[in-house]
Order: sequence, then C-alpha cells, then structure tokens
Amino acid sequence: MTSENELIRRAQGGDLDAFCRLAREHERRVYALALHYCRRPEDAEDLSQEVWLKAFRSLKGFRFESSFLTWLRRIMVNAFLNHRRAQEVTRDKVKTRVGLDSLEELLEEQTLARGLADEGAEDGYHRKLMAGRVMRALGELTEQQRLIFLLKHREGMTSQEIAESLNCSAGTVKKSLFRSIEKLRASLGVGEELPLGAGGKS
Repeated sequence: MTSENELIRRAQGGDLDAFCRLAREHERRVYALALHYCRRPEDAEDLSQEVWLKAFRSLKGFRFESSFLTWLRRIMVNAFLNHRRAQEVTRDKVKTRVGLDSLEELLEEQTLARGLADEGAEDGYHRKLMAGRVMRALGELTEQQRLIFLLKHREGMTSQEIAESLNCSAGTVKKSLFRSIEKLRASLGVGEELPLGAGGKS
C-alpha cells in the first residue's frame, strides 16, 4: 500500500491521481466540518472545493514538518476565515435551514448529542429532534466561537494549535471555548456534563 508521504511526493511532482487519492482520504472530514461551520450544504460544498483548490495550489510548499492533516487544517481555517470575511461584507439576515438528511448523516459522527435523549425515545424521532437542537445551538454561537469550538471538539486540536492557526493567544481561545460551552449548556438544557467530541487536550 502506498504511504501518505509517497502520495504527497507524487502529487508534488504533478501526479493528479495521487492528489485525488489524498483528497479521498480526507474529503469527508473537510466537508463535515465545513457543513457544521456554515450550516448550508451548498455553501459547505463550495467551501470544501475552495479548501481542496488551495491545497492543490499550495502542496509544493509542504515540507513534511507536520502531518498532512495538520497542514490541511491550516488551509481549512484560512478558508473558513476568508468565508467569514466575505459574509461580513455581503451579509443578509435570511435564516437558513440544513436539510434533515444531511443532519442525520452528520449526527452519526456528532458526539455532542450523545447521552441527551431519553432511553425510551424512538431512534428516528430522537435523531431528528437532536439534529435540530444541536444545529440550532451551534447556530447561536458567533462564527468565531463556532469555528474554535469545532476545531477543538470535532478536530481535536489543542488550544495552542488553534491559537496559532487563528493568530491569537491561547487564552483567547480558552475564553471563547468557555463561553461557547456555557451557551450550549443553556441552549441544550444540560448541566455540567455537556457531552463533547474529540477535544480532550488543552
């Protein structure tokens, strides 16, 4: 089996098939995070394509000083920040709704909602109910709070890694995370034990 580093080297040399194989390894992660961030499937698709276009153009600069995923995350963060700046220029107030099918698919991975249901609830009904509650709760965060929260609890990045990606202090990241968790606890009606995802490192 070809190693990831070998695929990267081949892609750096112009092998498009090697780059496509790299993209297939990570495309679900990129799209899922984009959808959580911007909350519209069509916007998430555009944002994902932008990430991969930037990755393709920048790949020759990859120096193997970090993992490919760490490098890709930086590109994702920059793309999300550019998206936010563009939205601030042309922002409208129309509320958007994510399709229920997409929400159900995402909830297969979204550990934020685990443990919040009554044990007797029917699975299908519970999934639909929790999908709406979780997405509404995330939607109440500011865009920066949502991005930091997802990088921490979905991507498992440390506060320092997030700070370096966003060019801010680790203290700013931790303060944002604290405020986000307080908002989510209030929105979801849970107490101290808010179920979180991958973020176990500080």
